[in-house]
Amino acid sequence: MQAVDGTSTLTDQVFESVRKAIHSGELRPGQLYSVYQLAAELKVSRTPVREAMLRLAEAGLVRFERSRGFRVLRSDPKEIAEVFHLRLLLEVPAARLAAHRRDPALLQAMRAELEEMREAAAAHDEPRFMRHDAAFHRLLLQGGHNGKLVGIVDNLRDATITLGASTVDRSRSLPDIAREHEPILAALEAGDAEAVAAAMRTHIGHTGELLLAQAAAANGVPVDPDDLALIRATSA
Repeated sequence: MQAVDGTSTLTDQVFESVRKAIHSGELRPGQLYSVYQLAAELKVSRTPVREAMLRLAEAGLVRFERSRGFRVLRSDPKEIAEVFHLRLLLEVPAARLAAHRRDPALLQAMRAELEEMREAAAAHDEPRFMRHDAAFHRLLLQGGHNGKLVGIVDNLRDATITLGASTVDRSRSLPDIAREHEPILAALEAGDAEAVAAAMRTHIGHTGELLLAQAAAANGVPVDPDDLALIRATSA
């Protein structure tokens, strides 16, 4: 893990550093770690580490063990299924609505975000890619003129990130993900609302199924048919 650099609050930096270490596998599920150990490695006091770990515990990434430290938890397949079920329920009809209300400014902005995603993919810059991926989705949601919906979907995406769930370099590459956005934009440019909705359904459903399979494998269990049905019921 990288030492914190003072550009944001220490707690925020520790939270992000530990989250990335969990995602990368540097901190392994099931293994016991101590606050003292992390504080020394990150070159900070124990207080911001303890505060960050409490946030990670609330997010379900770690579990404290009294007087011993904390263990990294594996991603919960059911939670991933529930998040993507909600995203499909919300984003697919929102995409259809945005297609009916599309305007040249929206199309231009989405083209720019997709191009940024392609460039970030070519450079294998995952953080930059994910920023523009999120912006692409947010623009389409904003096209439906429902600010509360945008906020809810942002929270759902954040939940997936906090869980450390990602398909990058596991079940698909950054260029693969960028290409999944192309049919969405093409259908929007054509003014085909049903095609926009179908492309969004395919993209989000595919992502959810891949993450569900990864989480099940990490837990050493088969994919629960009920979890898979939760995603497929809204992505079929």
